[in-house]
Amino acid sequence: MTGRRPRDTIELLGLQTTGICGTLPEEQIRPQPIEIDAEIEVDLSRPGRTDDIQDTVDYSALAAEIERVVSTERFFLLERLAQRLCDVLLTDERVVAVTVGVRKLRPPVAQQLRTAGVRMVRERP
Repeated sequence: MTGRRPRDTIELLGLQTTGICGTLPEEQIRPQPIEIDAEIEVDLSRPGRTDDIQDTVDYSALAAEIERVVSTERFFLLERLAQRLCDVLLTDERVVAVTVGVRKLRPPVAQQLRTAGVRMVRERP
């Protein structure tokens, strides 16, 4: 299996926070609940052997960074928010690829809709 990299994933699922995201005027004034899922592809073989946090990507730090972006920056589109989170998660050189799901928990539509969201996959070039 020479040349193949592991397809290991750190999962952060169901992170809930509030942020400004939407095209309606009220969505740009009042933060709304947003839920994020992030799957971070990284080689976990070393920390799997050493049991040392220094050898892995700290998921607590990743969750804090996701929360910071959502709660302090403004977005019109969920697509832009998801792209921004992908960009932030890919800043760590050990991260090979990310999948980010972003959902509004109370989407402003007339229909009975539990969530509205996007899912984006990005890889390191």
